[in-house]
Amino acid sequence: MTSLDRIRSSNLPITLLTPIGRGTLGLLGNLGAMAIFFSMAFINIFRRKQLREIVNQVFYIGATSSLIVMLVGLFTGMVLGLQLFYTLVTFGSVGALGSAVSLSLVREMGPVLTAIMITARAGSGMAAEIGILRISEQVDALYAMRVDPVRYLISPRIAASIISFPLLTAFFDLIGIIGGYITGVLLLGTNGGTYLYRVHSSLNMVDVRGGFIKALVFAAIVSCVCCFQGYFCHMRAGGFGAKAVGLATISAVVLSCVMILISDYVLTSFLM
Repeated sequence: MTSLDRIRSSNLPITLLTPIGRGTLGLLGNLGAMAIFFSMAFINIFRRKQLREIVNQVFYIGATSSLIVMLVGLFTGMVLGLQLFYTLVTFGSVGALGSAVSLSLVREMGPVLTAIMITARAGSGMAAEIGILRISEQVDALYAMRVDPVRYLISPRIAASIISFPLLTAFFDLIGIIGGYITGVLLLGTNGGTYLYRVHSSLNMVDVRGGFIKALVFAAIVSCVCCFQGYFCHMRAGGFGAKAVGLATISAVVLSCVMILISDYVLTSFLM
């Protein structure tokens, strides 16, 4: 009896460990593939003849998402102002409302909610668009014309995401602070000068820089995951054709949101 047969005949729970090991190896393989995919696309950003397509993608990812981002930012700030007002009243610290709203938005909620909104609006569109190009064999046509599909399709989207995410995060933070002012000052009667003074005195450049660092990391994650899922949708085991595009779009949005939250925890632990 060989050593492998002895292990199989023993009481070790190999049948339980095998799926875990297979899933771990698959996860590591996908992460490595995405890292290589992102590296190739990022290097190609600095090649010539990319500016026009980058501008088009900035308009698609950034400008067309600005309205929904500012709308969510306004009501997020209003809800924060309402919740924090009644919480601070309990402790007699209503004057700190401006500090609480601004720090909550700039450090945490602004970058995270902005990234999730852009993922839902533009990230899903990127995955679906690239997936359709793949299943309709237009990517193969680019290969036949000796055009690098990664440089032509992926690099402008990653560059546009890196540009758009910090700008939209800044808009979100600003509109959110205004929303907190509307609720706390105009509706609930908090002193407006105290609110603005607390916002000014509590926010430091470290907080703003940390929010922008998170926005840049989220931009890389969302653009890489969405483009990767769309680009390789034809290799999915769950379906082919239009179904593969749908599955790739769902996977892109879900995986992006999960990775945003995981990376947010990791970044917060380093930036605090």
